[in-house]
Amino acid sequence: MSRPLVLKNVRIVDPSRDLDETGTIIVDADGRIAAAGSDALNQGVPTGAEVRDCTGLTAIPGLVDARVFVGEPGAEHRETIASASRAAAAGGVTSFIMMPETDPVIDDIALVEFVRKTARDKAVVNVYPAAALTKGLDSNEMTEMGLLREAGAVVFTNGRHGLHDTQVLRRAMTYSREFGAIIALETREKYLAANGVMNEGLLASWLGLSGVPKETEVIPLERDLRIAGLTRAKYHAAQISVPESVEAIETARKRGTIVTCAVSINHLTLNENDIGEYRTFFKLYPPLRSEDDRVGMVQALAEGKIDIIVSSHDPQGVDTKRLPFSEAEDGAIGLETMLSAALRLHHSGQVSLMRLIDAMSTRPAEIFGLEAGTLKPGAPADITLVDLDEPWLVSKDLLLSRSKNTPFEDARFSGRAVATYVAGKCVHSL
Repeated sequence: MSRPLVLKNVRIVDPSRDLDETGTIIVDADGRIAAAGSDALNQGVPTGAEVRDCTGLTAIPGLVDARVFVGEPGAEHRETIASASRAAAAGGVTSFIMMPETDPVIDDIALVEFVRKTARDKAVVNVYPAAALTKGLDSNEMTEMGLLREAGAVVFTNGRHGLHDTQVLRRAMTYSREFGAIIALETREKYLAANGVMNEGLLASWLGLSGVPKETEVIPLERDLRIAGLTRAKYHAAQISVPESVEAIETARKRGTIVTCAVSINHLTLNENDIGEYRTFFKLYPPLRSEDDRVGMVQALAEGKIDIIVSSHDPQGVDTKRLPFSEAEDGAIGLETMLSAALRLHHSGQVSLMRLIDAMSTRPAEIFGLEAGTLKPGAPADITLVDLDEPWLVSKDLLLSRSKNTPFEDARFSGRAVATYVAGKCVHSL
């Protein structure tokens, strides 16, 4: 129980209700939204409420990030659940799904319960565990999906690894259908570009680096889509990077396949040219693609063909990033910069604000069955207040993540989260 909260004179953008208007948000003492809209004050201000004048600010449902890697357990020096939650709050993220690639791997009930308990005790935002689809992420043996789902796992995935055994994939998808569970996979062909480190093309040749062709992503995706259609399972393409993948998904949807997909904010706002002179903070998987590919992905997002945006937050330390490009680990942090980077697409007129917030909040909550992504009355008061135009410079010294491997170091942004509320409680404020 806490004091009621009133946010007045605020622009409210709520994709769950297709609402974009100036009004008031009232949060009751239980941390739930009592009213949100232009007519919210008709019921009066609750006794003892904290009132905040939000003139010039925009209120959106707290962001939901469906792909976050955390070092705990096993690599706490890179990121803990607590530090990731603080970074999330600073970026306007009020809920995130934690990938199972920890040490040990989250492939049994005890580890799912560990994540949930640690999050309850130490995190300032909502943390939902994803469970491994196969034991040890080795693609050989399915995990106990039913028991893991009962324990609180919200999705099953092999994290950064593809699932190479098609028979295991078929069994897993068939089994998942019985529980209504979602299978989320990164599509990564095992052999086609085993040594590839960046997008295949002229730039890779100039830099003398081995390339990763688009087919490395598209071929296993098309296989997954066929198996999903065969088993009638719920399939989520965890991270796509090229328009050819969008075409494959659209074709599968026409066949009746139940499929959703995500793109990382990096592949919407960066391209292979950003690698410059072997800058390892831009070494990602999938690799940053060509500018034409990036533009195609932005268009697909604007048209709703791509469901959600993820940060693909992947903390790496100095020991894994300050290496020659071909030897450095893939991955970049992104919880604190996802919103601001996405707002570049809004300011340029490429994607509407409503679609961006839908892709970062409402739609991921719908896909994974989370109580989030909306400002409708009765919902948890997970709210992000955004100044759409505030200029700021990304400085690694100000980042709250334990790792500093951001591709946006020294980038200039317009727009950021100025306050983040989880269940009506302010967990971040500038």
